Amino acid sequence: MSILQKVPWLSLILVFLSYIALGWLLSETHPPLFFWFILGVGLLFLLNSLTTPISEVVSFYTILFESNLKSFAVTILAAFLFFLMIAWFRVFLDALLIISSTILAKIDFQSQGLKPGLTFWLISLFSFSGLGLGALWNNLV
Repeated sequence: MSILQKVPWLSLILVFLSYIALGWLLSETHPPLFFWFILGVGLLFLLNSLTTPISEVVSFYTILFESNLKSFAVTILAAFLFFLMIAWFRVFLDALLIISSTILAKIDFQSQGLKPGLTFWLISLFSFSGLGLGALWNNLV
């Protein structure tokens, strides 16, 4: 079977559309160029963390809960993030859309048996293309 037939196109289109919405939303605020660079680096970290195999993620989380102090710090951070989620519910929903579409694409890539590297690069390509197109579209309209 060809690699083009194995790629989950519907999931990639959902990722593309959700990142178009993000690019549109962010470009309405007219952020400086440095913000777009920071956003790009942050998205690469997000996509890398979401496309990492589960075994590596589990080993990372076991490091976080090795001691009582680390567990306490993670609990305080989680409580603070929960507060931010409630305080900025609209931002939380936008972030949830981005994360859930990316996770859906990752699951579809895994179910097709494609390699994690290919998964990362294809999702990154569609994410950054959507982000750029959304920003460009907002500036043109």
